[in-house]
Amino acid sequence: MTSGPILFLDRDGTLIAEPDDFQVDSIEKVRLVDGVIPALLRLRDAGYAFVMVTNQDGLGTDVFPEADFERAQNFMLALFESQGIRFRDILVDRSFASAPLPTRKPGIGMVSHYLKDRNIDWARSAMVGDRDTDMAFAENLGIRGFKLASPAFGGGITWEAVAHALVDAPRTATLERTTRETRIRVDVDLDRAAPPVIRTGLGFFDHMLQQLGAHGGFALQVDCEGDLYVDEHHTVEDCALAIGAALREALGDKRGITRYGFLLPMDESLATVAIDLSGRSVFEFSGAFDRPVVGDLPTELVPHFFRSLCDGLGMTLNLKIEGRNDHHKVEACFKGVARALGTAVRREGRDLPSTKGVL
Repeated sequence: MTSGPILFLDRDGTLIAEPDDFQVDSIEKVRLVDGVIPALLRLRDAGYAFVMVTNQDGLGTDVFPEADFERAQNFMLALFESQGIRFRDILVDRSFASAPLPTRKPGIGMVSHYLKDRNIDWARSAMVGDRDTDMAFAENLGIRGFKLASPAFGGGITWEAVAHALVDAPRTATLERTTRETRIRVDVDLDRAAPPVIRTGLGFFDHMLQQLGAHGGFALQVDCEGDLYVDEHHTVEDCALAIGAALREALGDKRGITRYGFLLPMDESLATVAIDLSGRSVFEFSGAFDRPVVGDLPTELVPHFFRSLCDGLGMTLNLKIEGRNDHHKVEACFKGVARALGTAVRREGRDLPSTKGVL
């Protein structure tokens, strides 16, 4: 058998859209799920073999004649083959949910022979489907499960997100931090650019955190409920700690990263930034602000934010700011650090950028 990972695939609602009557028994009902072709091509090129695993209730009985299934199935397979996508195996369970056979998902009877294949890369193998039974099948098989969003069975992710997760092996982290003063959730994906989603209750602070994701070139989401009735301090500090810790987790062993990042002008202001993802928390700040507050953010909390970010991430940061407009100066700090951070987390290979052998 061919070595490598296998992508087990549900059919209806995953490869082709689920019809209203939940039975694809004619060519007219065959419509591909959005994004499936480009995603499968990426996965094919990454070495995945495709195995279709589908429940077809009562196939071969009067309620679902075999000939009707074959016409739609062959038409669908021809569509995929025309795009260079072929299936290593097609496994069909014909039983009803009311009288399931051991081969019916979420049972794994249909794929039991694969468990004996030592050439399969089970660590990278996965299941994609649109139903909870598909996710239970994945759990029973001991592999990752990806639930697609579908009109029939609710929320999930897109095919693009599935391919990203499996092909790019993204460096992601989700961190939740709860204290008596703040409740924070941070989501980071260092290998995906996306519009940042920030909610802290502080408008100008939200705008500054958006710069981290937008100019850093990574996906960042921050949700914070803080004791703003006291003041802004806990929200700013704890967001910095949580973002730093999420970035540290997403970086993993740091193999292949650039490690260092440098600079940024903002109109008349200039932020000079030098960072090192060294694992050591060091922060040096040079500069001053004339206004006590910009928007709803006290300027004294700007250096405090970056110090806390260094503590959470384990980063050395030298930050110098000069200029005349405090709004520009604060924004230059965030944008400059974001650009430097984006350079430092970028992957260039697999080597660890340290003669010590650890970061």
